[in-house]
Amino acid sequence: MNFELKHLDLIAAADEKADVLLLLLPKDYKGGKDELSTLMTTAIKSGDLETAAGKTLSMYRPLQVAATRLVLAVTDGSARSTRSAVLAAIAAAKSPQLKKMLVCFAAPALDEAVRAAVHAVADATYSFTTTKSKPQARTLAKTTIGVVNAPDVAQSFERAVAIVAGVEFAKEWANRPANHATPQHLGEAALALAKHPKISCEVLGPKEVAKLGMGSFMAVAQGSDQPLRFIVLRYSGASKNKAPSVLVGKGITFDSGGISIKPAAEMDEMKFDMSGAASVLGTFKTLSLLKPAVNVVGLIPACENLINGRAVKPGDVVTSMSGQTIEILNTDAEGRLVLCDALTYAERFKPSAVVDIATLTGACVVALGAVRSGMFSPNDALANSLADAGERAQDLCWRLPLDDEYAEGLKSHFADVANIGGRAGGAITAAKFLQRFADKFPWAHLDIAGSAWKSGANKGATGRPVGLLVEYLLAQTSTK
Repeated sequence: MNFELKHLDLIAAADEKADVLLLLLPKDYKGGKDELSTLMTTAIKSGDLETAAGKTLSMYRPLQVAATRLVLAVTDGSARSTRSAVLAAIAAAKSPQLKKMLVCFAAPALDEAVRAAVHAVADATYSFTTTKSKPQARTLAKTTIGVVNAPDVAQSFERAVAIVAGVEFAKEWANRPANHATPQHLGEAALALAKHPKISCEVLGPKEVAKLGMGSFMAVAQGSDQPLRFIVLRYSGASKNKAPSVLVGKGITFDSGGISIKPAAEMDEMKFDMSGAASVLGTFKTLSLLKPAVNVVGLIPACENLINGRAVKPGDVVTSMSGQTIEILNTDAEGRLVLCDALTYAERFKPSAVVDIATLTGACVVALGAVRSGMFSPNDALANSLADAGERAQDLCWRLPLDDEYAEGLKSHFADVANIGGRAGGAITAAKFLQRFADKFPWAHLDIAGSAWKSGANKGATGRPVGLLVEYLLAQTSTK
């Protein structure tokens, strides 16, 4: 889908031909003397359009506009309200004939509102088609965002369009069934990204990973016939002496739980267990478009967690790349086992910060639901930067504690550490496990188990937290 930003007032918007004109009105809209303004003020005065955020009024072929359909939607101008208004309006106007849409602000728009409108249009019209024999692809081909202050919001608009491309790239890979998104497939996707300027990629296989001593990662992979891949992406947008930010994405392309097997119900959703990896791929997609002056490394340990005669067993002890030994008490706590070796590998880049992204724990879903991702970091500056980035992107996270006492449950009689710490505070004990491997750099962990995908009738990947990650990285362009 193509997006365009256009300088439009209401008179010009009325003359634009489109399948739908989606007009966003402020709650306190007063209106002008043109026909479209008169229509809107009449609708408000008559009570047909309530002046509460998210309320809509839909009309077919009104004489006041050239568009086939007109949808009026009320917003208070904030990002959240704008998103809700656009989603509600598209739901009212969506049809197989929707190919060209104009989203117009009736008053000067804030940067955050324009970004929210772009993201909402993309979310509302996204369609996964890769594995369908008769796909119902997105019919909307072009969306024009009309504002009276277009030059003021142009930079935010361009950023939003690039982030949408990254989000949809992440959705594509997270939505793919596991047989269409194997570790090898993820490696190929990363190599394709390296065709863009400033991006390079190296994909390591089992032999290279064994030489590195990634015993924890290999232990998870040994239960599958699909060979593991360790993907190293690099975006070089700044000088070589500028320390990179490192993103580590959990790439479990299917998680059966291993010997500690999961219940059958909804196990199909475990194809989403590589959403952290997908978010890293999506972030690099956006970087290829925006070309910011930053250095970024993306690390993806990719494998399946399945069961065969070689599968790791509860009670097995493995040696991580760091040299620390791990007692695997639960084979379904495998994400931390692949991430810990990737965190050790990250040390070689002398990073300014490392952020790992993982669908790690059901406990985080219980704690925060699907609204906010869980965020853990012992570094206040990094934690604040990520939280601020989430607010700007409307891709929210919430900081959870890392008190040392939470690590007590990880003690083992037979190894340096156990891979689980009991049911209580499960998201925190998982983060405490990872913290043991991240003491050489500023580190943060994002648990996206609740935010990475939706279940039920709208099942599918959300593409989060690409927006948060991109906003965080772009903020680094202003730091030394």
